[in-house]
Amino acid sequence: MTYDVSGAGEAMLLIPGLGGSASFWNAVAARLIDNYTVIRFDHRGTGRSDRPNFKGSISRIAQDARELLGAVGHSSATIVGHSTGGMVAQYLALDHPDTVARLVISGSWEQPDARFRAMFEARLRVLLDAGPQTYQTLTHALGYPAAYLEDNRQDLLRTVEGAEAALSPLSVAAGRIEMLLSDHRASELASIRAPTLIIGATDDALVPFYHSQRLATLIPSARLEALDGAHFFPKVHPDRFVKIVRQFVECADG
Repeated sequence: MTYDVSGAGEAMLLIPGLGGSASFWNAVAARLIDNYTVIRFDHRGTGRSDRPNFKGSISRIAQDARELLGAVGHSSATIVGHSTGGMVAQYLALDHPDTVARLVISGSWEQPDARFRAMFEARLRVLLDAGPQTYQTLTHALGYPAAYLEDNRQDLLRTVEGAEAALSPLSVAAGRIEMLLSDHRASELASIRAPTLIIGATDDALVPFYHSQRLATLIPSARLEALDGAHFFPKVHPDRFVKIVRQFVECADG
């Protein structure tokens, strides 16, 4: 498993979403490294990490995250997870509470409902039937605001051109979508005791804001913050995102 450690100070583990790439957090990490030791990783089966042909699970990614923290010399950290990474963060808080000093769940959900299933089952069919480049193009259209798409056309085009390699092997990429349809522990969330921040985007078409609202009701004393910027709002508004996270950490410290 490939990982990056940068900065100095208290540990903050940033867990990416379905794409699984640590690079999702580049802009956020650059704004945190003056005050925090920022740890990022590519999920197994994605990015620069090894790509064994295996069936993915949220539990396995959470275990990888826990083992990574220990490997880089930290017994606990502020855990920040976006989308699928937010589900991983929930599992960490449930199964390894001693590793979670604070919990930030960004653009994520508590459990799949009918709309969620329709969205991700359709994305799975696009991936398998239309291919990785069409799948990536659709992900951009659903995940970013129009202005961001316009301003970042060349970078996004390069991502589409590299989708075949990025999503190989296709069976692993498909399995990662399938795990989202079955892995959840909504009934256990009331047992989370870590200080928790929920951040969602009111214009998120992939994971609508009501999922963030539900998470905030299920996790005791969770704080809810709303942004815009569509599903990939930490990339669209990194300054605003980091400001909210910093304020939460400082408030949790009293």
